[in-house]
Amino acid sequence: MIMVIGGAFQGKKTYAKQWIADESRWADGADCTWQDLYSCGAVDHFHLFVKRFLEDPKLDTLPEKLAEKNPGLVLVSDELGYGVVPVESKDRAWREKTGRICTRLAAQSEEVHRVICGVGVVIKHA
Repeated sequence: MIMVIGGAFQGKKTYAKQWIADESRWADGADCTWQDLYSCGAVDHFHLFVKRFLEDPKLDTLPEKLAEKNPGLVLVSDELGYGVVPVESKDRAWREKTGRICTRLAAQSEEVHRVICGVGVVIKHA
């Protein structure tokens, strides 16, 4: 698995297309299904997938399931842990859950890249 993380609108998907250029192999976390996540080549907006399924207990085992079912996945997610802490408790819960899931996914990933202004920096290379 390869993770690409960074702030909003920093060019993460464009950067990640070096691994999966074919747009038909991409899923969008804003509307993809669990099965899409387990079978696509890449997923953009992973943080929105977490938001949609925040109350689903399957999220607790998602990092291990993704590593097992789709080890070649390229996963693109916004970093939510910077900036102002959200006022709404549900938004804080989403931010925390996304961070914890991404931490576990990063531990299982072969590579993790952080993108800032379109420039990727390798922060983990197995």
